[in-house]
Amino acid sequence: TEGPGAGAGCDPSQWAAPGVRGLQPYLPGKPITELEREYGVSDIIKLASNENPLGPSPAAVDAIRGQLLDLALYPDGSGYVLRQALARHHDLEPECITLGNGSNDVLVLLAETFLQPGAEAVYARYCFAVYPIATQATGATARVAEAHPPGHPQALGHDLDAMLALVNRKTRLVFVANPNNPTGTWVDAASLAAFIEALPRDVIVVVDEAYHEYAAPMGLPDATRWLRRYPNLVVTRTFSKAYGLAGARVGYGLSSPAIAGLLNRVRQPFNVNSLALAGAEAALRDRDFIARSVAMNRNGLAQLADGLAALGLRFQNSAGNFLLVDVARPAPGVYEALLRRGIIVRLVGNYGLDSFLRITVGTSEQNRRLLEALGEVLEGAGP
Repeated sequence: TEGPGAGAGCDPSQWAAPGVRGLQPYLPGKPITELEREYGVSDIIKLASNENPLGPSPAAVDAIRGQLLDLALYPDGSGYVLRQALARHHDLEPECITLGNGSNDVLVLLAETFLQPGAEAVYARYCFAVYPIATQATGATARVAEAHPPGHPQALGHDLDAMLALVNRKTRLVFVANPNNPTGTWVDAASLAAFIEALPRDVIVVVDEAYHEYAAPMGLPDATRWLRRYPNLVVTRTFSKAYGLAGARVGYGLSSPAIAGLLNRVRQPFNVNSLALAGAEAALRDRDFIARSVAMNRNGLAQLADGLAALGLRFQNSAGNFLLVDVARPAPGVYEALLRRGIIVRLVGNYGLDSFLRITVGTSEQNRRLLEALGEVLEGAGP
């Protein structure tokens, strides 16, 4: 006897949860190895995924090597050592910490814990792509606030007043990225604090600070300092950006113990592997590496800004380690031409930004090569 659904015409999507059926998966930046296979090019630079061009901290690499002989053992499911280190780093109790397989894992945990059909989440247009994906997967309803218009000092960025206007009795989560990916825009401390203060206390506000280490010297707030004041606040951080551990996949959420306790009920017990746990704990101690990374990023942003301005291109000021650049023509053609020159950047057409590219800050030499190639492409691409 044939099993259910056997034979031609079987469509497993009919069995999927409603929120999953129409879901478009997250598309990461093109890997270097894929470009090598497709075009046969070499000497590739990847400026697509906001990775640290310095790589990981040497201290983190040493700590990871020290774990290799214990790979037959399961990791500490509670992440005790890393949680203790994070608690000291943020002057909070370990019970306030939820570890994730990258901070996007924590964002998904928040959606799984607090959203369901009939509930609503609020976020801004042009926000990080995981917010809508996580929301839709739960069957909850998304309320999307329009962004600041062109010409605004934070064009395409979060309009907090517009977001607040969408909050109602069904709202369970509000997502704010500060700074925001892919726009690089940000909100100041006074505006963000006023926004959180205005929210009902039964609405959880998630402040995504994935780029905080880069943004803090620019004066952006550290929302973790407000956790004791706002029990409905969750702050997410990651080791994938300034700490250079994107391949290890480790991030975390900071919140009240009550919220963290709920998230840890949903969190898989071994969601952060032993190499990532050791590497992250060592990276957290390497303050000199972070200082060097931040300095390189500051100089790289200036280098790219000067070069892009010389090419006559408009771009949004950024508090991250990337720039959103309007190439003033359909971006896929420019993207493809850069690929053939061995340079990977990021298309953002999935945001409706069809003439934009997102470019990660690289080393000085990588930035120089990108600007040179972009100039050649634009000169030969026509109007």
